Amino acid sequence: MTDADTGVTHDAFLGGRLTLRQPRQGYRAGVDPVLLAASVPAAPGQHILDLGCGVGTAMLCLHARVPDLSLTGVEVQADYAALARLNAADSGADAVVHTADLTDLPDAVRQQTYDHVIMNPPYFDRAAGAAAADPGRDLGRGGPVGLSAWLDCGIRRVRPKGMLSVIHPAGQLDLILSTLFGRLGSMQVRPLSARAGRAPSLVIVQARHGGRAPLALAAPLVLHAGAIHKDDRPDYTPQIAAMLRDGIKLPMQD
Repeated sequence: MTDADTGVTHDAFLGGRLTLRQPRQGYRAGVDPVLLAASVPAAPGQHILDLGCGVGTAMLCLHARVPDLSLTGVEVQADYAALARLNAADSGADAVVHTADLTDLPDAVRQQTYDHVIMNPPYFDRAAGAAAADPGRDLGRGGPVGLSAWLDCGIRRVRPKGMLSVIHPAGQLDLILSTLFGRLGSMQVRPLSARAGRAPSLVIVQARHGGRAPLALAAPLVLHAGAIHKDDRPDYTPQIAAMLRDGIKLPMQD
């Protein structure tokens, strides 16, 4: 049976440097996990935990930029976790993917801490809108575990001097910062705006275990060129296009 028979596509990321299996129907990775990965200041030999890893997009994009990482993924949906394992094997990554809920992590994860914990939690309030027709897409868009629980889980897994990185809608920045306050420090916030002059729609927030530097708020990175999207062609700014195509690092400060 081929991937086409099972409803799986092969999609290119980072200008073709990375090819990922994704479900044809259901939750499919966009640019957010790619930008999250681009922001992480990992170094070779470090240990990475990707909470809610899906098919492995963020951690494998990070692996494509930084060699010799030890990757651990946690994904509650078994079919997505299975695809993440296949994707990791195809990319040559040193990766273990656990099928588990982040509120009930396996011992192998709970007994470890990590240099970097990364996450791209569901954006939508499940109680505030209609469910998606596909169960996988529905859970990926708005699962039953709230943002505070995601952050709490991540904070507990960051080792001393390690870092937590999260991408999320800007409207939840107050909750992110209040949850991190007093537990992680040296917080950095990079807003992301769809177009110049628009309010940020997303933020990437990073915080360090034991960090003491004051909060640093950077200017927004603009994702798209021009005031409007004029046709079907991608219109990313050159800087964002280089991150998505070439995997260059996303600067958290100007």
